[in-house]
Amino acid sequence: MPSTNTRWTTAAGCHCARSTGGIVTAIDVPDREGNATNIVLGLPDMHEYETRNPNMGTLVGRYANRIAGGRFELDGETFELPRNNGANTLHGGPVGFGKRWWDIAPLPVGDDGNVAIELTLDSADGDQGFPGRLQANVRYTVTQQNEWRIDYTASTDRATVVNLSQHAYFNLAGHGSILDHRLQIAAARYCPVDANLIPLGIDDVDGTPFDFRAMTPIGARIREAHPQILLARGYDHNWVLDPAPGAGLRLVARVEEPGSGRAMEVHTDQPGLQFYSGNFLDGTLAGANGQAVRQGDGLCLETQHFPDSPNRSDFPSTVLRPGERYASTTVYRFGLCSP
Repeated sequence: MPSTNTRWTTAAGCHCARSTGGIVTAIDVPDREGNATNIVLGLPDMHEYETRNPNMGTLVGRYANRIAGGRFELDGETFELPRNNGANTLHGGPVGFGKRWWDIAPLPVGDDGNVAIELTLDSADGDQGFPGRLQANVRYTVTQQNEWRIDYTASTDRATVVNLSQHAYFNLAGHGSILDHRLQIAAARYCPVDANLIPLGIDDVDGTPFDFRAMTPIGARIREAHPQILLARGYDHNWVLDPAPGAGLRLVARVEEPGSGRAMEVHTDQPGLQFYSGNFLDGTLAGANGQAVRQGDGLCLETQHFPDSPNRSDFPSTVLRPGERYASTTVYRFGLCSP
């Protein structure tokens, strides 16, 4: 991608070396003319982040996405979770990681010039119903290659389930709708959902509005009367990412905004990508720019394991046991569209 000079603002709510939810409030990215604009949605003040935030810019866990019925079974024991999304538990429950105070510490600038902060959270056994004391660590790094790199690690003293992600809402124009953004996802399959947005299984994207294997405007098929589009009011589904030819990071998605020329790549080692087109943004919140935040004003590309994996033996496991180490990396790389 052509080079840019991206500026990044640290997590919101920083106070006495702590941060609420690891929130990122601004990523300033230049357009093709060199004019920088914040390309993530935010809220006007800390009170709004604490009381009404639909996970804008937050870390999400202990389990990102939905767990059906607010319960799962592990090693023969059933665990009941608080339900905060109808019958489901979403993003770890009503007081998930996006609403928690994380300890935050700046790291020394590396020889490569990269700037990083470290966020840590100690989640007690029974926190939001999840078993095991989980010690979570997240590192945000801004690289000289115009990347936002997120490294997640965690350990536990009792078998549990873990699925960590970042819930930034992106708008590469900095304003207006994302329906003219072009999107490409390296996935031949996705998870259709039921009326509660719980996966039913895995289907091919071929011949559906979920085929983003070629660069496609997000709005091109979002108003089709496809049953899955109608259920979710747009896109709010997990894409089963094509496997990497080798271990490690691979390019899984690319977004382009033709008007500004801005582009973003997503690289990850995770098996799934939740693409959410901001369907439930209903205009009742004011954004940081003072404008009402409405449906389709931002998009999320959440790298993660599949929704409801703790209840699905056919999905990749999210179980973490004592002595094991949860580790995952995602990189958002910013640049310009090709001429």
